[in-house]
Amino acid sequence: MLLAIDCGNTNALFAVHDGDKWRAQWRSATETSRTADEYAVWLHQLLGMENLSLDDIDACIISTVVPQSLFHMRNLARRYLKCEPMVVGESDLDIGVVAVIDNPREVGADRLVNAAGARTFIEGALLLVDSGTATTFDLISAKGEFLGGSIAPGMYLALQALHDAAAKLPRIAIEKPKKTIGTNTVSAMQSGIFWGYVGLIDGLVRRIKSEYDEPLTVIGTGGVSPLFSGASETIERFDSDLTVRGLLDIFERNRGKI
Repeated sequence: MLLAIDCGNTNALFAVHDGDKWRAQWRSATETSRTADEYAVWLHQLLGMENLSLDDIDACIISTVVPQSLFHMRNLARRYLKCEPMVVGESDLDIGVVAVIDNPREVGADRLVNAAGARTFIEGALLLVDSGTATTFDLISAKGEFLGGSIAPGMYLALQALHDAAAKLPRIAIEKPKKTIGTNTVSAMQSGIFWGYVGLIDGLVRRIKSEYDEPLTVIGTGGVSPLFSGASETIERFDSDLTVRGLLDIFERNRGKI
């Protein structure tokens, strides 16, 4: 079985694939100080709830934008799974997507993995809108070239900044408000954040489309992307599984190389 790990700035995703289907997925808060032993205890308990064990896993692939966590996750694979993990962006892996920007090494592994995942089920040029710690817009050509995009702060960062910088603004949850005009502080903040980000997304998507000559399929992904369903005028479909699709595709492309 394959353990796929995607470690982002806020959360880390762990998913198990048995060769035919995904058996389970879990998320953990990203903590750079968490050791391989701590990950193993946590994972052992969750696997047990699915009638699985660490011994059932014999392969691992890791994608991370948090270098401090890679050491511990690599040790998790070596020590407890008895395998050498594939690491996206570190070795000469065939990702199926080639970065053709000014400095290809700058592209986060998560963005390339999402692109690989999208290309497994959609042909043609793509624009991926990933709503996470950051809100990223990634342009992928029909030939599988990562052409660049845009990066903006994510919704949670914006909310945190409001709470930290303004003494009277509370910490609130992200929700889709019924009206644009808020009649109290919480509803006003929810409106500004939610509809502000809808405007940000739709505005940037339209600008990117105007600068690119080919038709684009716009896909929304990321933790808060389902909130935009029915609100965004430019996102054509939503898929929260782009990352695991991409990790599985990259693993299959490179099976036997490590």
